[in-house]
Amino acid sequence: MQTDIDPRNLIGRKAFDRNGSKIGTIDEVYLDDATGIPEWAAIRTGLFSRDAFVPLAPSRFVDGTLRVPFERALIKDSPDFGVGRHLSPQQELQLYHHYGLDTTVPAPADTEFGHIAGKETEHP
Repeated sequence: MQTDIDPRNLIGRKAFDRNGSKIGTIDEVYLDDATGIPEWAAIRTGLFSRDAFVPLAPSRFVDGTLRVPFERALIKDSPDFGVGRHLSPQQELQLYHHYGLDTTVPAPADTEFGHIAGKETEHP
């Protein structure tokens, strides 16, 4: 994803799949604690649905929306870890496997991923 985008500007934006179908609205952005780089977005997939995690690296921010290069069905089937807390290295690995992404450079065992929720700007 574009590295010049402030992750707080993603909160509340719409997200679309590879076919242009609406996935939902971005609720949270998860940052790598070591680098501060946005890694994952949690997208609310519907009024009574859960949040689905999507990787930001292969996604693009275009015309104020997030374009995710995966099908909506795959996104909705992503592992459900809940939101509002850190992603563990094991959870991140599960997400990488789910999306078929390269994991040859795994995160260090003690690296977790913080998040930005709403207007919150610091992570625990």
